[in-house]
Amino acid sequence: MNALPVLLFVDDEERILRSLRMLFRGRAETLATTSGAQAVELVRQRRVHAVVSDQRMPGMGGVEVLREVARHSPATMRMLLTGYADMDAVAASVNEGEVYRFLEKPWDGPALVETVLEAARIAADEFAALDAGEPAAAVPPAADADAERDIAAAHVLVLDSEGGSAELVRRILPASIDTQRAGTVEAALDALAERDFAVLVTVLESETGDIVDAIKRLKRLRPSTLVIAISPLRDSRLVIGLINEGQIFRFLLAPPGRELLRRCLIAAMERHAQLRSTPRLQRRHEVQPRSEPTIAGRLLDVWRRLKDARVR
Repeated sequence: MNALPVLLFVDDEERILRSLRMLFRGRAETLATTSGAQAVELVRQRRVHAVVSDQRMPGMGGVEVLREVARHSPATMRMLLTGYADMDAVAASVNEGEVYRFLEKPWDGPALVETVLEAARIAADEFAALDAGEPAAAVPPAADADAERDIAAAHVLVLDSEGGSAELVRRILPASIDTQRAGTVEAALDALAERDFAVLVTVLESETGDIVDAIKRLKRLRPSTLVIAISPLRDSRLVIGLINEGQIFRFLLAPPGRELLRRCLIAAMERHAQLRSTPRLQRRHEVQPRSEPTIAGRLLDVWRRLKDARVR
């Protein structure tokens, strides 16, 4: 019989911790603490499959907890649970904590259980692979000669109607990295159907519409393509949706600083090389199931082509 997964809950309210532990009674071994620092120490001391942390805590906040967890135990899956969708915290949860899901209070019990246990299963497979001597999720691909060649040969697509962001990306990246611009969603999907792009940089000008929907659909078909979303909108609901249903790699407020964008692009290309060389890690980038809205006729054909396209 398989051992139960180990879950760690971090919240400054004891009643929340009691409720969470009751939800997972008999399904997992549960650890709980009101201290962010103690949570990090627990992860250092033993194998923990998933950490669910509240954001607004005294001392060490949730994003910092998850960032430290990632540093000490990269295989541990990380989720942020909060009742207050602060924009800065939401953005930091993906940019610094690289969360698997953003969970909200009050929660839906069955949905929360399903999400956390799925995260624990992904981590269990990762730990088993590490025990078998396979590469770890935290090993920077650029440290490997083959990965360096993969990055140098990477393809980057910028979905940008105005063209300014695409030009900035071209100036930032070495000439060896192929950078293409698409002015429309249709053009971006055409390009994605023809080539395996490492990174999609997309400029969001509204919280809804074809671009947001395209990101969410794309990640279901191509989990190894890393998405960097740039937006002038300080809309926490938008970012939460992009985290849970689009597994974006980074979210940057427009206009992004040149050096910040450069670091995000390099990190995304490194991660893409890692996902391609170690396919099991793509499960860490799977998106939350979502209902399928009707696809406009002008997009249906390119979606079919993208779905059928062979990843090179």
